Amino acid sequence: MLTEKTMEKLRILTESAKYDVSCSSSGTVRSGKKGMVGNTVGGIGICHSFADDGRCISLLKIMLTNYCMYDCAYCVNRRTNDIQRATLSVSELEEITMEFYRRNYIEGLFLSSGVVRNPDYTMERLTAIVRDLRTIHRFNGYIHLKAIPGASQELLAEAGRYADRMSVNIEIPKEESLKALAPEKDHQSVFQPMRLIQQSSLENKEERKKFRHAPRFVPAGQSTQMIVGATNETDKDILQMSSLLYGQPTMRRVYYSGYISVNTYDKRLPILKQPPLVRENRLYQADWLLRFYHFDVNEIVDDAHSHLDLDIDPKLGWALRHPEYFPVDINHDDYERILRVPGIGTKSAWLIVNSRRFNRLTSYHLKKMGVVMKKAKFFITCGELTSQFSQPIVGINELHPERLRPLLVSKAQQKRVADEQQLTLDFEE
Repeated sequence: MLTEKTMEKLRILTESAKYDVSCSSSGTVRSGKKGMVGNTVGGIGICHSFADDGRCISLLKIMLTNYCMYDCAYCVNRRTNDIQRATLSVSELEEITMEFYRRNYIEGLFLSSGVVRNPDYTMERLTAIVRDLRTIHRFNGYIHLKAIPGASQELLAEAGRYADRMSVNIEIPKEESLKALAPEKDHQSVFQPMRLIQQSSLENKEERKKFRHAPRFVPAGQSTQMIVGATNETDKDILQMSSLLYGQPTMRRVYYSGYISVNTYDKRLPILKQPPLVRENRLYQADWLLRFYHFDVNEIVDDAHSHLDLDIDPKLGWALRHPEYFPVDINHDDYERILRVPGIGTKSAWLIVNSRRFNRLTSYHLKKMGVVMKKAKFFITCGELTSQFSQPIVGINELHPERLRPLLVSKAQQKRVADEQQLTLDFEE
């Protein structure tokens, strides 16, 4: 039975955990087992809920404690902040998790913590929780565990045997900016646990090739988070760091969190009326281009375009900067070329390549496949959009990028971006 005191701790610690967005629940499958409690659902993970600010939150998202020995300027739980503090015991957090699961409130756990005493002490308590949930309570649901920078390899290795996913947050892409806002941290303390988790994961994969029933190690890989707008890093800096991380075999997701002004008294931080959500969204779109559309980071951002265009999505921005690439012939060009057309996604491109073997494709077929013809029609040729038909070709090379761009920016986008641009990032010199 959860007492009133425990529920008050729960309220404080869930509120303290809400700013960490790196909590995907996808990427692993745990089917139901006899004698175990719970499961993850068919590769999708568990059910999702939404926070008040619209962010997708999976699982029971909670901290073990919001006391912390660090004084990071951007963190609401920094040691100098005058906020309500609470700490759950190992047994209390286990009881909450199981009780909430039995009530059908949750199907998994996202567990993080402030650092108290030292990294090993904190990591040892987090490891004890996930170990007890698996071995004593027989909990078979999804568990995402935050790895504590500076913790020993032995503790990280043990935690990885029970967690589905682990994450270490980079927070700031440039080390000099990180040192300015969090003098007690550096990138080395973040990259070290990432490497240890990666090494153990790769060793586990080799072990499972030899021993089929060997326990899995962090089967859903790693994730991390970067704060957007707390420092003066460009989108190029952020995406270059993401590209570097995606080059590692166990990195599954990089999350981007628009900076929220939680410590307005700190002069090192900008004062924002609201988070830079449009910029955050553009970074997620660029992230998808890196992961699924075979774009190189230098194609999306470069020295001349170090920030993503807030008016249009990154793929459309690239297309307008490279009119020489178009038009793309839907009925003849390969998958890679078709994938770069604005308005065509991975599923649509796959359908196009596989369907044109049986019939010549027209705009009617493309609409049925989910292609956004409002964008795509300026960058392609297909059945009725060629010189062989009465309809003239009116594409990017005829309209020119500067004339085409206003046609592709909706009024709603223009208004939303105009509101966003009213927010200036004033950094102290």
